[in-house]
Amino acid sequence: MRGRPHRLGRLPQQYFTALLARVAEHAALDGEPLVDLGRGNPEVGPPQHVVDSLAAAADDPSAHGYPPFRGLPALREAVAARYAELYGVELDPHSEVAIVPGTKTAICELALVLAERGSTIVLPDPYYPDYPSGPALAAARTGYVPLDRRAGWAPDFVQAPREDVAAVFLNYPSNPCAVCAPTGAFALAVAYAHNTGAAIIHDFAYGDLVFDGRAPRSFLAEPGAKEVGVEMFSMSKTYGMAGWRLGFVVGNAEIVSRLDLLADHVRVGIFTPVQHAGIAALTGPQDSVAERVATYQRRRDRVREVLPDLECEGSFYLWWELPDSLTAERLLTEHRLAVAPGEGFGSRGAGWARLSLAVSDEILEIGLERLARAIL
Repeated sequence: MRGRPHRLGRLPQQYFTALLARVAEHAALDGEPLVDLGRGNPEVGPPQHVVDSLAAAADDPSAHGYPPFRGLPALREAVAARYAELYGVELDPHSEVAIVPGTKTAICELALVLAERGSTIVLPDPYYPDYPSGPALAAARTGYVPLDRRAGWAPDFVQAPREDVAAVFLNYPSNPCAVCAPTGAFALAVAYAHNTGAAIIHDFAYGDLVFDGRAPRSFLAEPGAKEVGVEMFSMSKTYGMAGWRLGFVVGNAEIVSRLDLLADHVRVGIFTPVQHAGIAALTGPQDSVAERVATYQRRRDRVREVLPDLECEGSFYLWWELPDSLTAERLLTEHRLAVAPGEGFGSRGAGWARLSLAVSDEILEIGLERLARAIL
């Protein structure tokens, strides 16, 4: 057998695989039960009417054949209707909505349909640790746009690459920084796209999880945004459907058509009952979304009683600058408390840690007790 193709060798170490293995290793050691505040795995699933829709659709004998390659038209229409009603964005459901098996898949597919070998894909710094995988598979170079902490973690495009830039990833509400898009950030992104020819990819996975009376804000609502980019929207966080693997890429019709073309060749649609469940979630009662937001905001407020200076405007994370002499490794080994080390989120993550609110209240309380002891 020949050796592995170079594209596999280009892939970085998968941050979360390594993190989970490290946590599991320590969880198996003797001592009090380990508390994991490092994972972003929704602890509450979808509302019952969504589960019922899946079950009813799966009971239909026709559900088990191949679904339409590009998804159910009714699901595309449901996404477009949600965007119009909630975000004030008009989308053509037939040409501006791509259905994908989760937006993690879309990260890599967007890199493949936008970048040539040797071109540059720009990532925010700090960034979601799975972003580098797309440029690696596309044989693209990776550049960075620093997020300026003093400006509310806004992208500083003055320091971003300008030559042969194929795409830029942005992410608000930010994972890991837990802030909403600062004023003017999206306008600067559109201007950068026009100046460089880059496509903007906005990761909107946490778009609905915003606090303190804020309204969700789509990148595509920015004037000119749809001409230069797309937005990734996920069912995982808003509806607790993380394991169902259903998401969307919406916006620029040319980029959507490229994704649809790639999908025609690499997969045969998404299980039809999952798509029906997506329709039920998008078009049915939205009480569970408001309840989810209220729960995470309440937990954020509880964490602030221990760490009062934390910023958190949205998502279900907190981004914490560690005190001197305290590290994520010490929290794990000395206090049996797992957090996500900031070093995995880019150069500007060094000395920081990400804490998750996607745990039960009971687990969070135990974690906070240990955190309080650690910072004494």
